[in-house]
Amino acid sequence: MAGKLFLKGIPASQGIAQGKVKIIKGSQDSRKFNRGDILVTRITDPTMVAMIARAGAIVCDIGGIVSHPSIVSRELGIPCVVNTKEATKKLKDGMMVKVDGDKGEIYCVN
Repeated sequence: MAGKLFLKGIPASQGIAQGKVKIIKGSQDSRKFNRGDILVTRITDPTMVAMIARAGAIVCDIGGIVSHPSIVSRELGIPCVVNTKEATKKLKDGMMVKVDGDKGEIYCVN
């Protein structure tokens, strides 16, 4: 995998995606979210489903394999890593990352 290993978490939905990080606090951030962006948040909720459907991948601070982001990402075929503990603190808007949903790893590619 190209890039530097930046974060690890629990692999929740298989696949690999690369894109720009967007830190999301809630559905009010929908306007700044573009198709293919990497949705980074504490945990997703049902109000974020429109953004999730446009996401290249999902990365969450908390969660397990049966949490909301895990289930929705598997249904939609989007890579997902949960329980990183500090994604919203370490990742910044606009960073280019690669998310490996198979291994639960996030790589910095800038």
